[in-house]
Amino acid sequence: MAKNKHKHEREDRAEQTLHPEEAAAKAAAEEDEASEPVKQEAEETADKAAGAEIEALTDRLKRTLAEFENFRKRSEREKAQMFDLGAKSVLEKLLPVIDNFERSIAQAPESEDPGIKSYAEGMEMIYRQLLKNMKEAGVEPIDAIGKPFDPNYHNAVMHEENEELGENVVAEELQKGYLYKDSVLRHSMVKVAN
Repeated sequence: MAKNKHKHEREDRAEQTLHPEEAAAKAAAEEDEASEPVKQEAEETADKAAGAEIEALTDRLKRTLAEFENFRKRSEREKAQMFDLGAKSVLEKLLPVIDNFERSIAQAPESEDPGIKSYAEGMEMIYRQLLKNMKEAGVEPIDAIGKPFDPNYHNAVMHEENEELGENVVAEELQKGYLYKDSVLRHSMVKVAN
């Protein structure tokens, strides 16, 4: 034991002969070696916590972006539906005007009088322009005469015996029907053959 005591004393003296900077560095190195596993474990725990937080925030961001995209699409659909509803309402009000143009053109007398003739031509031009504008807006007339009766497009108000046409075929169109972007704006009022 005396030998061990002398040995420790020599080591202590050797440490005392080291420069204070070297001794501090040696002590710090020994402390670092002892605390290294603790530091590594703390860093790993911090990294895991940061990774989990990043993952949670990323998930939250993705959900928020998806919700915003859904909201944007829903808003665009609603806006388009509101526009179509408003346009349909206005276009429905123009249909009687078209009907009146068709009646007046059909009743225009055939005349050689230049005044009457130019008046009838002017009415025809206005009518064609109105139909052109309606077509550009998405309005199309329903083709009814000679077609099978379809309650989705036709409103039967009369029946007639007609063996030439066959059963449930539209014989006559009493009032023209119109479609607006593939939906019925007004049903055709028709006479159906039995």
